[in-house]
Amino acid sequence: MGLISEVLLLPFAPVRGSGWVLRQVLNEAERIYYDPATVRAELARLEERLEAGEIDEDEFDRQEDELLDRLEVGMGGSSATGEGKAR
Repeated sequence: MGLISEVLLLPFAPVRGSGWVLRQVLNEAERIYYDPATVRAELARLEERLEAGEIDEDEFDRQEDELLDRLEVGMGGSSATGEGKAR
């Protein structure tokens, strides 16, 4: 049955391949998004914006909380990505 099902599903190979590519792109985007070095750099830029007066304390606190949550996930403190990746 394996060979027959492969032959019958052959027309859907491009769709299955596209799905695989999309999963790979999503995984890489999540890896970059939660990368601790990336988050730390964004925290530094956020602090620079506060010191330059581009944002107020409330906006700083809101964005800082979001970045710290991302950092926690990136450091393995939580599995918000739903995949439970070990880092």
